[in-house]
Amino acid sequence: MGRLEGKVAFITGGARGQGRSHAITMAEEGADIITLDLCQQVASVEYPMATTEDLEETVRLVEKTGRRIVARQADVRNFDAVAAVVREGVAEFGRIDFVLANAGIMPITGPEGRERQAFYDAVEVMLTGVFHTCEAAIPTLIEQDEGGAIVITSSTAGLKGFGVNRQITSSGTLGYVAAKHGVVGLMRSYANSLASYRIRCNTVHPTGVNSPMVVNEAFNRFIEENPEATVGMINPLPVELLDVSDVSKAIVFLCSEDGQYITGVTLPVDGGICNK
Repeated sequence: MGRLEGKVAFITGGARGQGRSHAITMAEEGADIITLDLCQQVASVEYPMATTEDLEETVRLVEKTGRRIVARQADVRNFDAVAAVVREGVAEFGRIDFVLANAGIMPITGPEGRERQAFYDAVEVMLTGVFHTCEAAIPTLIEQDEGGAIVITSSTAGLKGFGVNRQITSSGTLGYVAAKHGVVGLMRSYANSLASYRIRCNTVHPTGVNSPMVVNEAFNRFIEENPEATVGMINPLPVELLDVSDVSKAIVFLCSEDGQYITGVTLPVDGGICNK
């Protein structure tokens, strides 16, 4: 029996990358999955974003574990759309136990990343979108009166500054860092205000992860053109990029009984980079 047997996880950004990994890993631990993804391009993002085919592949891989999944195309920037997916998932599975606010973008490269809109998009997806995700699910968690866990995906950029000079620090970079710092405040407030309901809330802060958000032509070109951007990006532990499963394992720990008394924590999964 898995550590999450009989539970239900609501995961945003589930079409690929970390979100898909979280869905599969939690399903392997016994959870049914509710997930959503935009499955469209955001204009300020230079690299190709997830597609409906990616989301369909997540469905296939979760079902391969023997667990059930409700997967829908929806935008975390639209509260009503997120709430509709939550309602559908609860109608199907009867409950929600875990909320993983994972959806994210990295609008930091190319001319698109230098436009002010890139800042707004980053904040709307990764701060406002996290707020929407949590607020859509929290009423169900409270009504069930059985506790639960919320895990918000931040970044090492949510614990320290990012960008070595003005020339390569784009509007999108500033929005990314602002959002990843901002969710720490949300997390701490939720951890306090939900504790009496036995609902825990934490953030995870990965270093670079081997996912399409980082491993793509646009980001590779950005690093080649701006080698100084790698200053402070080298992990003390001998790992260049984490595997997506490394983050998923930390999230399962926080959601399971192993982490039942952990709340209000900013958990680095970072190869020691924040300690440098």
